[in-house]
Amino acid sequence: MARTREFDTEAAVSRAMNLFWVRGYEATSVRDLTQELGIGQGSLYAAFGDKEGLYRAALEHYRTTLAADALRSLKEGADTRSAIRGMLLGRIRLGAEGGGRGCLAVNAACERLPQDPSVRRVVRDMQDASRDALAEVLRVAMERGEIAARQDPYTLAGFLVTFLNGLLVSSKITPEVRTLEPLVEVALAALG
Repeated sequence: MARTREFDTEAAVSRAMNLFWVRGYEATSVRDLTQELGIGQGSLYAAFGDKEGLYRAALEHYRTTLAADALRSLKEGADTRSAIRGMLLGRIRLGAEGGGRGCLAVNAACERLPQDPSVRRVVRDMQDASRDALAEVLRVAMERGEIAARQDPYTLAGFLVTFLNGLLVSSKITPEVRTLEPLVEVALAALG
């Protein structure tokens, strides 16, 4: 008779996400994971296949929680410029926390690409979702006359995502919100 899983998988993925976020994939051992999650190695392998499987689950958890929250707040903002500013500033704060842990997705791209195609897919899906959400917000704002229609909304959204990625890498180097915040105003100038 098969044993029933004796731990909360979602809570385990959340704790693993935080460990990978702080240490990175390579510096996190299976032993580190089992200690952090309070489970045996056999349970980890039964639930996730291997360390890579748990890492992918952690990235997916990040995508469906923190990244999804940022997009939701962007779509719910009344004033486009303020909503984009708020989203960018929120991501700076998140990236600068913990002494500069950055963004899990950007960290994954820097550490695991190009050799890990499954991580590339997850990170690309996150970036595509961000760009598409921003493009739609920008398109509507252009139609309303809130921002200048000098640029294609999709291209402008791509610029903002690229800017944000660079900003999140910078948050690892200089984890000081007050140093990074003024850069957001420079990016917002592209909105016209």
